[in-house]
Amino acid sequence: MNDEIICRCEEISEEQIREAIRQGATTINEIKRWTRSGMGLCQGRTCRRLVERILSEETGKPLKDIIPSTYRQPVRPIRMGIFSEIENRDKFENR
Repeated sequence: MNDEIICRCEEISEEQIREAIRQGATTINEIKRWTRSGMGLCQGRTCRRLVERILSEETGKPLKDIIPSTYRQPVRPIRMGIFSEIENRDKFENR
């Protein structure tokens, strides 16, 4: 069992990724949904290539045939206090 962390944002190990593949995940997006790898703050920028390599090793597919995952650009965290500073907030306070 390899406990090396592949996705640092979601703390997903190499073994968890390999297990998802053994259980039937055949694409990067399926691995992402099963394990949450690539769904953290970096959106896979750190782990995406490693997950692709593991999928290639487990399935025997060449890396060039592995379809990249879909990902969203990271957003910056904002303070909750910003919402209290909304213009026209008096409309919301009287409800």
